[in-house]
Amino acid sequence: MFETLDGLYTEFTGWLFELAIQPLLYAIGAMDWAEDAYNWLDFFLFGLLQIVVIMAVCWPLEQWKPVERWKTRSVVWTDVFYTVLSSLGLLPLIAFVLLYSAEERIFGWIADSGFIPPTIEEFLPWLRDWPLVALAIYVVILDFGEYWRHRFQHTIPWWWALHSVHHAQKQMTYWTDARNHIIDDAIAAVWFGVIALAIGVPPGQFPVIVMLLKVIEALSHANARISFGWLGERLVVSPRFHRVHHGILSYGEHGKNYAVLMPVWDWMFRTANFDRSRYPETGDPTAPEALVTGGWLRQQWAGSVRLWRALTKRRRPATAKPVAGN
Repeated sequence: MFETLDGLYTEFTGWLFELAIQPLLYAIGAMDWAEDAYNWLDFFLFGLLQIVVIMAVCWPLEQWKPVERWKTRSVVWTDVFYTVLSSLGLLPLIAFVLLYSAEERIFGWIADSGFIPPTIEEFLPWLRDWPLVALAIYVVILDFGEYWRHRFQHTIPWWWALHSVHHAQKQMTYWTDARNHIIDDAIAAVWFGVIALAIGVPPGQFPVIVMLLKVIEALSHANARISFGWLGERLVVSPRFHRVHHGILSYGEHGKNYAVLMPVWDWMFRTANFDRSRYPETGDPTAPEALVTGGWLRQQWAGSVRLWRALTKRRRPATAKPVAGN
């Protein structure tokens, strides 16, 4: 199934490239960049598909049962800008221009060494007849890694300085998922990619996994008064479950609900709050105003200043403790 979807997507990408991109490159005498342009088109289309799917899932829910209504949504538009940059523009460009050659060298070294990352199907051959089960196993492993990355973001001072950009948003919506410092996003991409490579996620399944996690993450940030019930809240992260994580904790709690996809990790490591009546306000009381209401550039700069201060201090002051709040 995944091979079929991957094949259809490849055919569509090739058709679009030949129809729109290749003639343009030929007209401006830039055919030497044809391969690079094809790779960029792949980045763009997958990012666009993510945005479309996320809006189709999340926008109706926010209109149906919003937790909050605001007179102005200017800070939300900043989060929309984050999403466009991360999905369609800036981050793919940086990954391609700055990291592409390094990635090629790494994979070249791996190929020269003769090492081929083993897949779960090699350990359990019967899974080759059950691709959905294999996919589920890969998702569980990657989600476990994401849980610990998120916990480290809240417990390592310099990492929290970056992640606080995400938590400063008081008007949280499904767009807030992409509100991250660019360095934090780069670390997350490397973290996720290394784990996927180490466990041998097949290329055809990787985009499916990324799409699944992105949709759930966006949904969990939605401004929607939605709980999945006693059982559902223990299977999949809901908007309520994750909102507690982002809450301004007048409850005196810290470090709750870190899970990205499956709350089982919070249950196992005693960081879960399953009280379905709680829909707290969101934000970071310690955040400077630039992180709360500033535009993209101001927020990136303020996050960088926080990072520098965290790196140059021997220990973190008590007032800089992260609130529970991805």
